Amino acid sequence: MTAEKTAHSNTHSNTHEGARSSAHSTTRTSTCEARISAAAHEGARSSVLALTLSYEGTCYHGFARQPSTLTVQGELELALQVLLRREVLTVCAGRTDAGVHGLGQVVSFEVAEQELEGRSLEKLQRSLNALTPADIVVRRLEQKPAGFSARFNAVEREYRYRIVTGSVPPVFLAKYAWWLPLQVPLDVTAMREAALLLLGEHDFSSFCVKESIKGKSPVRTLTMLHLFGADHLGEHCTVVQVCGNAFLQSMVRVIVGSLVEVGLRNKPPEWIGEVLAAHDRSRAGQTAPPQGLTLWEVRY
Repeated sequence: MTAEKTAHSNTHSNTHEGARSSAHSTTRTSTCEARISAAAHEGARSSVLALTLSYEGTCYHGFARQPSTLTVQGELELALQVLLRREVLTVCAGRTDAGVHGLGQVVSFEVAEQELEGRSLEKLQRSLNALTPADIVVRRLEQKPAGFSARFNAVEREYRYRIVTGSVPPVFLAKYAWWLPLQVPLDVTAMREAALLLLGEHDFSSFCVKESIKGKSPVRTLTMLHLFGADHLGEHCTVVQVCGNAFLQSMVRVIVGSLVEVGLRNKPPEWIGEVLAAHDRSRAGQTAPPQGLTLWEVRY
């Protein structure tokens, strides 16, 4: 970590809920995508940059900017504003909820070509990493064709959810997994059987925040729903790997919470199919805690 980033991180941690984020966020609107083209200097030739972002979401109230609230997008746009000396509005591939992490989030924004003169992408990346807090890292910065959108050009998004079971709580995975203090292991075989019922194109109304789909289509396509075991720093967990074209709010977490009901032997595998057909959120399982979820990768 650079000295600049360390210093920035210390300031950030001391003002996590302070006026810094508030002043930055209050100027934003919910119509940023319609205003993206206006972000570059008027009349100048523009280009699109896309950055791959990793973040530890514990301290953030989600990805999307919110007035007077600390968010990942708010902090990123503040760094871009300092770097480019103007307001920069970004578009992300997928909004994550409060407490959810990102490993391969993709964010795009428009710049005037004159803003790139004398600046390599590597230098811009280093500058951004010096300006962002320690829990937000720009892993890659690329130039994209005009009109590229991190959201609309994405063809598949992958999420992974970690579950730890057993009487001993995890230490290293505590902030990145859902701990279930069970004496009997989850029935992963039954969970895999249930997961097969969710593959393909379906109405996922039962597996999302009800209010989030008002006026929107709840139809989404899942291309993979796979469960496997993994070890991280000596701690074992069950990983739920979910891939799809797009996701509704809290969709992955409700799917995981419902699969856990099957794994706990409270419901049979076929119950998942009944929940899917009901189009009723109250029929599904609980929403799994946010810390176990990571936006893993976005594919184009």
